[in-house]
Order: sequence, then structure tokens, then C-alpha cells
Amino acid sequence: MGPEANWQVTPAFQPDPKDFAFDLDAALSSVVSIRSTVPEDAFTAGVLGTERSGAGVLIERSGLVLTVGYLITEAETIWLGLSDGRTVPGHALGYDQVSGFGLVQALARLDVQPLSLGSANELDLGTRVVVGGAGGRARSVGAYVVGRQEFAGYWEYLLEDAIFTAPAHPVWGGAALIGPTGKLCGIASLRLEQTKEQDGDDQLNMIIPIDLLPPVLDDLKTTGHRSGAVRPWLGVYAVEMEERVVVAGLAEGGPAERAGLASGDMILAVSGTEVSTLAAFYRRLWALGAAGVSVPLTVFHDGAVIDILLESGDRNRFLKVPALH
Repeated sequence: MGPEANWQVTPAFQPDPKDFAFDLDAALSSVVSIRSTVPEDAFTAGVLGTERSGAGVLIERSGLVLTVGYLITEAETIWLGLSDGRTVPGHALGYDQVSGFGLVQALARLDVQPLSLGSANELDLGTRVVVGGAGGRARSVGAYVVGRQEFAGYWEYLLEDAIFTAPAHPVWGGAALIGPTGKLCGIASLRLEQTKEQDGDDQLNMIIPIDLLPPVLDDLKTTGHRSGAVRPWLGVYAVEMEERVVVAGLAEGGPAERAGLASGDMILAVSGTEVSTLAAFYRRLWALGAAGVSVPLTVFHDGAVIDILLESGDRNRFLKVPALH
């Protein structure tokens, strides 16, 4: 479902302006739709598709839009949809693999008020928030913070303090988490199923906290990525199963595939240290050094425990450089 489709959030879940001590409509006017196209031969095309849609938030008058990075990775065209019906082109300015944030520069004047940055420190469990989509109240969700905890993603991704909100937004990618003071507190990344042990709504949104942006914002604007050493990347899509890290898939042409890992393999240890969770796997991997470092893995493969030495890579080198309109 794209943000331009004829749809709206169920009225009972839409935010009520009376519940917030700020101008809700003004805040939501900063949220824009994003539609991008990616070449068929792009590295991420097979996993993320060649046509992507979601939302972003204007954070600077210059036309700087913050979104979730997977919407714009390797994009050759980007279009921003405004609340007044206008559509303007954009350029993928930067993508931070660590946080998951992406930046788009609008290539035409937006005449929209940017949304000020807040902090996840505003958000306690039970705090009433808005998960804002492009299109105002009718495409936004009045939600609550239902969790603050570590999140490990299967694509070699880890957030120390992710935010979880419910009910879930139906078009979540890049949606704005607007806190109780009317400021931007995060960007929606995923929709997840609740575990059986959790109470409440069946589905949640996972939100990237905005506090991760200021330390890298200048880098993203000037170079497109954060400065400093790049984390080693293996190209492993892994999941946790019964306190084991299990390979669920492999990035085509990535270091793990080249080294002979296969779906169904279990990663038992990294450089001699046992790992039983995704978070432990990633932390041990990243502690070995920068991209290019050799990574010794102990793996249960084809019915036997074996040791494999991988040469890690820089994920960004596998991606197409975004084309300027």
C-alpha cells in the first residue's frame, strides 16, 4: 500500500487534537510522502524491491528530509509528495547504516515548516504519541509507547534502545514519531508482531530514536555517510532459534556466500567466543575491527562443526551511488 493510494487510518485510531498540547495539524504538515525507484540490477533490489514508498519529515528549511534509509538506498529517482498536492524531485543525500536513517534533499522549494528535533528522553512507557504519515490526521495514528529495549535485525543491524509503539501504523516506513511536545522523536522503521508474552495490540511499530541523528547529521549532509571506521559486514541474514544464531539467507556475492556459508548453518562462535543471540553475534563481530578485518567463525555446517575464516567487507561498496536528477 503506497502513501498516494486512496486510503485512511481507521477513524478510531486517528489522533485527536484534543489529546495533545501542540498544533497537531501544523506538525503533521511537515510529513511528506516518498516514492523512489531503484534499478533492477541494484544490490538491494531483490530484497527491498525496485519501487519503494513511505514517508519522510522535513527537518530543515533548506529542504532536508529525514526518512528511513531503506526507502532511498540505491534510488535513481525520488519524488516527494506534499500536503498541498505538489510533487517535487529529491536526491538521496545520505544513508547511515548504523542507525538506519536516510536523508533526502528536495530539489525544489517546499514552503513547508520543518519539524523541530526532540529527544527520546521525552518518551516513557505509556506516553501518548503520534505516528504521523503523509496526508495529515487521516493517515496518522494516535499511539502509545509500549516498549523501550534493544532490537537486533536480521540484516546485521542493532539498536541499543529502540522505541516500540502501538497500535501500528499501516504504512510505517519513514513515518514520524511526534512526541508530547510536538517535536520529532523518531522515525518508524518496521512493523512487528507482538510476542505471546506481551499484552495489547497484535502489531507494533519499531522506531529509530531521533537522538542517533545529531552526532552524524553533518557527516551525512557532506559525505553521505558517517565518518570514522566502517563496521565489518558479512552479508548474513540471521535469526535466533532456540538460543542459536541460524543463517536464514545470504547476500548474493557477499563475504559469507563467497566463503561457503549456507542457509541453515548455525553460527556457534566468533573468534572463539560463543554467541547465542543476534546482538551478541554482532557485537563480537564489530569488536574485531573495521571493514576488511578477517573474521574467524565456528559454524555447524552440513552435520559437522567447522572453522571458517571470512574476509569481511564494507556494505556500502556493494551499493549503487544515487544518481542526481
